[in-house]
Amino acid sequence: MAVAVPPGRAAGSGWAWRPVARDALLARAFHSCTELRGRFYLVGGLLAGGTREPSSDTVVFDPARGQAVRLGSRGSPPRSHHDAAPVGGRWLCVVGGWDGSRRLATVTALDTERGVWEAWTATPGDCPPTGLSSHTCTRISDRELQVAGREGGIHTQRRYGSIYTLRLDPSARTYCYKQEGCHIASRSGHCAALLQTPGPHPGHQLLLFGGCNLAEPEVARHWSHGKIKEEPPVAPHLMEKLARLVSSGQGSQKGPHGLRHHSCSVVGPFAVLFGGETLTRARDTICNDLYIYDTRTSPPLWFHFPCADRGMKRVGHRTCLWNDQLYLVGGFGEDGRTASPQVCILDFLI
Repeated sequence: MAVAVPPGRAAGSGWAWRPVARDALLARAFHSCTELRGRFYLVGGLLAGGTREPSSDTVVFDPARGQAVRLGSRGSPPRSHHDAAPVGGRWLCVVGGWDGSRRLATVTALDTERGVWEAWTATPGDCPPTGLSSHTCTRISDRELQVAGREGGIHTQRRYGSIYTLRLDPSARTYCYKQEGCHIASRSGHCAALLQTPGPHPGHQLLLFGGCNLAEPEVARHWSHGKIKEEPPVAPHLMEKLARLVSSGQGSQKGPHGLRHHSCSVVGPFAVLFGGETLTRARDTICNDLYIYDTRTSPPLWFHFPCADRGMKRVGHRTCLWNDQLYLVGGFGEDGRTASPQVCILDFLI
């Protein structure tokens, strides 16, 4: 049962995470959290640090009411370190992840209209990855996702990663992987952002952040003008507030070095990254920093906004956009073992 949270802020310089709800059902990390029809769908994850057994729960959080309920439908897949994407305003497609014994590349979908989980079928010609975990899955359209990251387990990793186009047919409940010819840096626990390229005829590029020792984002794919359908901004007021925040900071061409298992949300021309685990320190590895990648300039600039509140350190969490607000859901705290039951929204103090 979600409870009201007294006023309070975990503040940085000009920004803060403001708690808006708290529920034990939401306490998990390395889950997926996807907005669909004004609800946040949390699938699986790890309920405590040190366990290898993922949860098979699906929890639906209503941000308007601040209430969470466990979905009672059968077939909810045990998953962690997976990713998910909304399709057709109806299906929640869960791609890959760890099921407690192996890494998968399958697609399992929740039909939110019927409240039923379905195992979709690979079509002939499908060339799936060896197995996916801590990868990214980015929606390009209702029939196409881009999957990026390392394949297989720790002992079978290549020195590079792969990009796959995952084509979906919701009416037939089928999917098909196609490996693209390009290679990327070997990444795990990274994030991906589909952003417009600057200029009078903007295209789109898929950028990968973190998940390895590189600080620079990597362009995984590029689409010329008109190849991807333009969509109106989903958070215009939040975009304005982010613009004011970066105007108060000092930009740099160097981003966070060696960050993984952080969150990332795209807000207009900005990629907003928070938290994660740094590979650059042996101790105190879990972070609570806010990074904003601003593509309005050429070259794009990074803005770093630290947070003094150690209670907001997060790893394996998610951020989600709804109603012109950015929500923070779940994740392990500073000890890397205790999952947060809080939901917070990003506030601005400027």
